[in-house]
Amino acid sequence: METKLEFITRNLQEVIGQEKLISILKERDLKVYWGTATTGKPHIAYFVPMCKIADFLKAGCEVTILLADLHAVLDNLKASWETVQFRTLYYERIIKSMLTSIGVPLEKLKFVRGTDYQLSKEYTMDVYKMATIVTEHDAKKAGAEVVKQVDNALLSGLLYPGLQALDEEYLKVDAQFGGVDQRKIFVFAEKYMPALGYEKRIHLMNPMVPGLTGTKMSSSEEDSKIDLLDSSASLKKKLKKAFCEPGNIENNGILAFTKSVLFPLNSGKDFVIERPESFGGTLTFKDYDSLETAFAKQEVHPGDLKGAIEKYLNVLLEPIRKDFTTPENIKLIQQAYPAGKPAHTKANVVDDDLSPSLMDLRVGLIEDVKQHPETNSLYVCTVNVGDLSGPRSVVSALANVLSQEELRGKMGMFLCNLKPVLLKGVESKAVMLCAVGKQKVTELISVPEGSKPGDKIFTEGHFNELSNHEDACDASNELERKVWDKLQADLKTDEELKVVWRSLPLCTVKGQLKSKILKNVHIK
Repeated sequence: METKLEFITRNLQEVIGQEKLISILKERDLKVYWGTATTGKPHIAYFVPMCKIADFLKAGCEVTILLADLHAVLDNLKASWETVQFRTLYYERIIKSMLTSIGVPLEKLKFVRGTDYQLSKEYTMDVYKMATIVTEHDAKKAGAEVVKQVDNALLSGLLYPGLQALDEEYLKVDAQFGGVDQRKIFVFAEKYMPALGYEKRIHLMNPMVPGLTGTKMSSSEEDSKIDLLDSSASLKKKLKKAFCEPGNIENNGILAFTKSVLFPLNSGKDFVIERPESFGGTLTFKDYDSLETAFAKQEVHPGDLKGAIEKYLNVLLEPIRKDFTTPENIKLIQQAYPAGKPAHTKANVVDDDLSPSLMDLRVGLIEDVKQHPETNSLYVCTVNVGDLSGPRSVVSALANVLSQEELRGKMGMFLCNLKPVLLKGVESKAVMLCAVGKQKVTELISVPEGSKPGDKIFTEGHFNELSNHEDACDASNELERKVWDKLQADLKTDEELKVVWRSLPLCTVKGQLKSKILKNVHIK
């Protein structure tokens, strides 16, 4: 029993109901649930509850994960019903991917959607009963740390804490697990559940991991978090900017994540910080306290700590990234997190703010190829890129490297939102992009099987919201030439022949784009 108790309570910030917990463990295994409202996009701080779920399973607990879709809609209408349903599916898939990444067996878990039972007659009657006894003051106070606060509180936000309290009864659990930011809701449940004739539950609380800016890590604050699907390049960039003052161990998100996630997952192995011999050589730490002490004494430089975190995080995230490169999951991401049409402002032309969504990349079908009337070095192609107005004329400098027969009737990748230009008197309304190797070896990009003219090409998380079959040659969507030059510099093929932008694979809803033979070359 002592070992189970240790697994259940280790690294928690607070336990309400410790005596009841001990009493239950003397007789049987604990039943516990963790819930998450399917609103924003899960980030690396979600590894904190995932590590505790792993502990609960090691202790033999029966664990339920509640995907609180109804709660998500009530939270100040951050998303529509339809979008929330897609997000709920995304949450389930990415949580399973996270748990698999840290070696947690999924067969021991139960996933439940809130709407599976929260729309039942019995649950609804209990909501009405609670409404007769809960004061507006208590409801607003309970949700203060979780529900978005507005000057004129919406009734949905006031209902939120009561629904979460009722979940404990309808999921038939002994304990609810959550972050310490949930404490006011837990105290609310302790007060009001007995008033409905239901028993008090145990409440297990994790510490909150500070974000990269030193505040709470939040889905709604891009600079504060690392997304679970961020590329290795994006991860490096965000860690580089993260707050990690030398010797400062307070509100340090880098250290907090190391304590709450990396050391528990390391399973007794040394935590390694690699450094050149000229800077003192590699450091190893057997426990978090020794690392924190060394950092406080400035024996560990923030840059070296960030470098170590980057390596450990990439190991955790790579299986998740790979899971979400399938056509099915790429489509789900678009449905769950539809992006707005990109704004072409001065902010977009700053190198650090470049986004691949600025490029309107599409699959194009080369319907015809002719020699340019003024020069033998150029072709004039007729290309279907899905425009309602019909095919576009595209002037291409491929006449000296590919024959007309090698192009005619083929699919390829086209940039469709540069301002049209006159080339030797012929207007070119798109750019045909190819992989270009040494000795002028050039090939069309291979698009996924089943692709159609006009299919959008994108990287995960950077979807250009112009719909298929929409003309993009208008001033509001034009990409500046100097911005395109910067974006194009990061378009390449990788070691696995995949077409990538800053290591992010380019995809359509049918799958990834690839080169047939050219590795590690630029796309031009």
